[in-house]
Amino acid sequence: MQNTKIATTSIGSRIVPYGFFIDPSRCIGCEACVNACAECETHRGHSMIHMDFIDRRSTIATVPTVCMHCDRPTCAEVCPADAIKKTEDGVVQSSLKPRCIACSNCVLACPFGIPKMNSEFEQMMKCDMCYDRTSAGKRPMCATVCPSQALAYVPLDEIQTRREKPVNVFFFGQERVTTKVFMMTPPEVDSVNVDIAEFIWEPEL
Repeated sequence: MQNTKIATTSIGSRIVPYGFFIDPSRCIGCEACVNACAECETHRGHSMIHMDFIDRRSTIATVPTVCMHCDRPTCAEVCPADAIKKTEDGVVQSSLKPRCIACSNCVLACPFGIPKMNSEFEQMMKCDMCYDRTSAGKRPMCATVCPSQALAYVPLDEIQTRREKPVNVFFFGQERVTTKVFMMTPPEVDSVNVDIAEFIWEPEL
């Protein structure tokens, strides 16, 4: 498991480290997470996450798409207005409204395809791990409602009881990306390789 900043919550006299985990194998496509996200107080009725089909041609399998909160967020690096900030505990925030110029650089640069431009507000808005909640020791809205625990915000020692292995190292070609959010993978996997070209397909003539 790549070293990254881990949130902690006090339980009695103990400081318990928490992590945010995605397990695609558990997603049932109910979209409870998408609807709950819109109910987070700071999201103004807009969901900051969405649900994707893994390979719509051949399977109905789905996966919740939340921000991975990269250790070196490309979205922030390409922002010409310095509108995207990363907190001390590693959460990459939505753009700051007074600074965002709606250029969509971040939308194009994110390797995970997370940021979305909200045309109504002319502002990039994305998953901020419900920072108003997690910074106060609460779970993100999506993780509180997921019936299958495809999204889980739990103590690290609890996630280690699962048969899957948490991984936060991703390769996009030669580019190595580490994240605050973990993806659950088979035990023998140490990193996830994403081949973008593999997902680009054209219908057969």
